[in-house]
Amino acid sequence: MKPPSVILIRGGGDLASGVALRLHRAGLKVLISELPQPLAVRRTVSFAEAVFVGQITVEGVTARLVKWKQIQTALDAGEIPVIVDPDAAILTELSFPIVIDARLIKQPPTPLPVDATLHIGLGPGFHAGRNCHAVVETRRSHTLGRVYWDGPTQPDSGQPEGDQRRVLRAPLDGQFVGYAQIGEHLDEGDLIAAIQSPIENRKTQIVSPFKGVLRGIIHSGLHVTTGLKIGDVDPRDDPALCNLVSDKALAIGGGVLEAILSQTELRHKLWE
Repeated sequence: MKPPSVILIRGGGDLASGVALRLHRAGLKVLISELPQPLAVRRTVSFAEAVFVGQITVEGVTARLVKWKQIQTALDAGEIPVIVDPDAAILTELSFPIVIDARLIKQPPTPLPVDATLHIGLGPGFHAGRNCHAVVETRRSHTLGRVYWDGPTQPDSGQPEGDQRRVLRAPLDGQFVGYAQIGEHLDEGDLIAAIQSPIENRKTQIVSPFKGVLRGIIHSGLHVTTGLKIGDVDPRDDPALCNLVSDKALAIGGGVLEAILSQTELRHKLWE
């Protein structure tokens, strides 16, 4: 791999994947680092899914799970390499002048193990000028996708956008068992998943709050904690939307691209 042409994106969920897709289509090389067991909900449009299945194609762009020594091979093939590296340890081995934290952790991040020329954070928890150089707004409003070089984004509202019932959350700690599939039509009350309690020998069922399509659901078998987002039901009831990156993700990706291209000292190096 030949830095500084590669951009490191921490996180491969649906919003992070929108950023990766937009940068990749602009001709930039990106590398995604993820958890050993990603908790992405919109798995059909999340490059994090490569951790589970080896590779995934989103809107014509393929991401592949690789070892560090295979990164360049994937880049040369026009793919987005994905590595398991939750702590960004690769930064101590290879030079990445641009690091994008797209994990949406909604709290101040742990400092990077090394300094980056440009560190971009997404959403609440990041404060430009304090724990990153630039922060991009992730909350839907007239400021969605805007880049701030001083100060934070809007605070986390703690509530999902639109009908709050659409976001499914774990009612207790336990092992997640999924039954419905992404893209499947649901009627109100249809069984979607269950959580096996580690304390009691019983399963707590999770049912659809209304008629719609299952837009996303985490992998079956994962351990979940109370309140964790585990699924998303879309009342528009259009399964085709399950395979499209959202307008929100692309808007955020546009903000990230603006932040990168505004840095003249980096701009000319990215397409080498």
